[in-house]
Amino acid sequence: EDLGVRHRLWVYSGRRGVHCWVCDDAVRKWSSALRAAAVEYLTLVKRPRHAARHRAGSGGRVCVGGAGSAVSAISLDGRPQHREPLQGEFPKKRDSVQRWELLKGRMERTRRAAGAGRSAPCYADWEIMLQYCFPRLDINVSKGVGHLLKSPFSVHPKTGRISVPLDLQRLDQFDPFAVPTISSLCHELDAAGDDGEQEDGGETEPKRRVRDYKKTSLAPYVRVFEQFVEEMERARRGELLRRSGKSQAG
Repeated sequence: EDLGVRHRLWVYSGRRGVHCWVCDDAVRKWSSALRAAAVEYLTLVKRPRHAARHRAGSGGRVCVGGAGSAVSAISLDGRPQHREPLQGEFPKKRDSVQRWELLKGRMERTRRAAGAGRSAPCYADWEIMLQYCFPRLDINVSKGVGHLLKSPFSVHPKTGRISVPLDLQRLDQFDPFAVPTISSLCHELDAAGDDGEQEDGGETEPKRRVRDYKKTSLAPYVRVFEQFVEEMERARRGELLRRSGKSQAG
């Protein structure tokens, strides 16, 4: 929103990362300097007064497990009178949900106390979410016009998972461990081929061939990609019509 880009395709890397393909015409023509500046602007963890920090940090929950000591140190600004009791209470909690609720409650009390005094309120819970959960952007990949990029639907060499586009409307349902792998797709295609041979055995009329990927668990991800391309094409046609109308009016 801040940079005015519209056409963004989010693609799971197949392992731990996510790629954002920005396909606006103007962005594709950016120089390396402009690309580097955009990534620097989006690196919120390095910019304490960034306008988007509040938007990025509002809401959400953090898993507080083995990093409890580090989290409590950040959250209470290193003050032992607050940090040490919190570290003692963390092991008593059953899971990360309870630890996060404990931490949020302590932060809220600290915030109210600071607001009543002369010091500035404490918003360390937002800071924790940014420091531990906000994406780390790869500046070299983003600024390098000639940098090699992993294409959507490629296979991750270590996990075997397919690099699939993400449906942002159903992002909460996305499970990276359930993504199709090259092995699972081969099995699905083999099974579909066997079924097709059995069904075609007694038929004489030719049937329209179904594309192979539609017989597999890759089909919904291909549809996400197709919808992205279709939206880009509609926007392109609209822009051409707009320019044509302007030239005729001129």
